[in-house]
Amino acid sequence: MNTTRTPSQDGTREYRRILLDGAIVHVVREGETLIAGDGRRVRAATARHLPPVQPSKVIAVHLNHRSRVEEFQTSLPSAPTYFHKPVSALNAHGGAVVRPEGCQYLNYEGEIALVIGRVCRNVAPDDAGHCVAGYTVANDYGLHDFRDTDAGSMLRVKGSDTLCPLGPGLVTGWDFRGKYLRTYVNGELAQDGCTDEMTWDMHYLVADIARTITLVPGDVLLTGTPAHSRPVRPGDVVEVEAEGLGRLTNRIVAGPTPVRGDCGAQPTASEEVLSTAFGGDWEYRGIRPPRRP
Repeated sequence: MNTTRTPSQDGTREYRRILLDGAIVHVVREGETLIAGDGRRVRAATARHLPPVQPSKVIAVHLNHRSRVEEFQTSLPSAPTYFHKPVSALNAHGGAVVRPEGCQYLNYEGEIALVIGRVCRNVAPDDAGHCVAGYTVANDYGLHDFRDTDAGSMLRVKGSDTLCPLGPGLVTGWDFRGKYLRTYVNGELAQDGCTDEMTWDMHYLVADIARTITLVPGDVLLTGTPAHSRPVRPGDVVEVEAEGLGRLTNRIVAGPTPVRGDCGAQPTASEEVLSTAFGGDWEYRGIRPPRRP
């Protein structure tokens, strides 16, 4: 990217990808204005956003925030574990997140996404920061209706189409330490966490993955969600805000067709599904009150 801008007071810069006059354009943010390299300007509020990066892979850590671990009444392993979200799940700021017909347990998970800036392989945790291009906001949606069959791979749970919004922009020069991370549903605070409650910091996660998997520029690493992930339904507006990175906004919509019933595992509503969707409240097994559709 040839475009430059004056750094903000805290030394950060924000870059976005948008559709402008029918073309994909890289822009920089100056206040509420997005500026293209040729000088064209567009209001950020009216721009049609794209994911700020084009990764070859999206890797996510299972559990990292201590509040989430406590909510699930569990303990962490000695090292992080991960799953993969296909790039076909990518979505953007302002994009619609689809809950397929026949599914009920689509959960938000507000997160911070780390973006790789250079080829990264076999680096020490203390050196991993040199491989980072910047950070953006993510929402690691989970379609828990498929958890009974995909709990190992999380492929459909976390990898179904539209379930990986990123944005609004890629922020460089941002320090991840001591930053708040909040999720709002229809304007109401739903998650309230802090990066300091991560068991493994972001650079540690990069070094861990890069021991055996080569990370290349644009690759995305999702770094975990705090407590209180819950289901949302069509019509809900979900916003994830990370201090210094901005606010990622998406609306939930109903899928136009049901999940096919003539092949594969079907959506379920077992106690495993419900306990995950509603926060590990296993004490309610067998006596759980009805949930809204």
